[in-house]
Amino acid sequence: MMKQTRRNFLKTTSVLSAAAVAGLSAHRVHAGETSLIKIGLIGCGGRGCGAVADAMSVDDNIRVTHAADLFPERGKAGIEGLKNQFEDKITVSDDTLFFGFDGYKKVLESDVDSVILATPQHFRPVTLRDAVAANKHVFCEKPVAVDGAGIRMVMAAAEEAKSKGLNLVSGLCNRYYAATMEAVKRIHDGAIGDVICCKAHRMGGELWRRPRLEGDTEMQYQMRNWVNFCWIASEYINDVTIHQLDVALWCMGDPAPTCALGMGGRLTRRYADTGDMYDSMTANFEFADGRFLDTLSRQIPGTYPDGTTFIYGTKGQATIANCAAVCEIRVNGKEPFSPEQGKLSGLQYEHKVLLDAIRSGGSSYVNNGSYMANSTLCCILGRMAAYSGDRVTYEEALASEQDKPESYSFDTLPPTLPDERGQYKIAMPHEGWAYL
Repeated sequence: MMKQTRRNFLKTTSVLSAAAVAGLSAHRVHAGETSLIKIGLIGCGGRGCGAVADAMSVDDNIRVTHAADLFPERGKAGIEGLKNQFEDKITVSDDTLFFGFDGYKKVLESDVDSVILATPQHFRPVTLRDAVAANKHVFCEKPVAVDGAGIRMVMAAAEEAKSKGLNLVSGLCNRYYAATMEAVKRIHDGAIGDVICCKAHRMGGELWRRPRLEGDTEMQYQMRNWVNFCWIASEYINDVTIHQLDVALWCMGDPAPTCALGMGGRLTRRYADTGDMYDSMTANFEFADGRFLDTLSRQIPGTYPDGTTFIYGTKGQATIANCAAVCEIRVNGKEPFSPEQGKLSGLQYEHKVLLDAIRSGGSSYVNNGSYMANSTLCCILGRMAAYSGDRVTYEEALASEQDKPESYSFDTLPPTLPDERGQYKIAMPHEGWAYL
């Protein structure tokens, strides 16, 4: 794998503008405002089908023609639900709906123009790499990896997409809310002076979990409950808190941290069906210029919910709250600035940007590879710091590689296994992993 430093990472994954790619040979699949765009859906769960609904709400001339999911029952139910909602815009048939760990490859072999990647995050680097290799435009849900090895793969795929003129949009939807974009623009224009530090909070109820079905192999059980296992989901900080952390990094100018310290544990997740992840975690990120970012993650039933990013500057403070539903900027006690909400939510607008870019034939090229990789790696760094109890550096996070199955089938053993009580090993700072 390539050797990376923070400086190289920021250089090779810089944000692309239309001017930066003007000389590229764009992948001109549909250069016309009314051209039909064929979409392939990879991952037919709630987020994948939700992404299809968001895309359908902003564009009348798209069709979902191919789809794949790990489980037949979930894939069929997801497509049936979409057909009930969008009728003839969903043309997936028994012959174009695929299952299993390799089902996504059949979608990529088809004539779809663009794909929605909505698998569990463990699989995102590989599916993104293969989608770009297959010359598909991509909407890639967040986060994009669970370890440094995955981030390196994502970085390479983003660069290949750039060289091919393939559009790549991230599911970090706060960057596409009109109110948040206006708020961050004002911050960048100096509304609160120079940004000194930020806080990112994401607190909610307990994670969902599904019962073990009779006859399930361990791999089947963990795949059905992927949000509860670190090797698949990479902790709550990476799965959900990334939204608030990403806004903080955006306001700071998208720097890469130098290192992180963290702590966390399990206060209520003490049952056999709660996997191997923490329910509480804090992480502090340091940057080369002396600034810092604090994050707080929690998923405990009945506790105070929050989803807020706080930005502190030399001349004031900004607050971007509730996943961009409420945005305000206060500057030295003056009247708050409250930007108007756009007609489209960020969940909708991100698809409009992608679809418009595809039809433009390259004139409005978009590639979110830089920030989606940086924000995900920041979350991985925070998790590593909390799990280990050490001061973990950026380079260590980028070089990291989690345990993976030897192969991918329902009969393969996953990298984490239960003991005789059904309990899974938990990360113990300075002790590795231990059964509680």
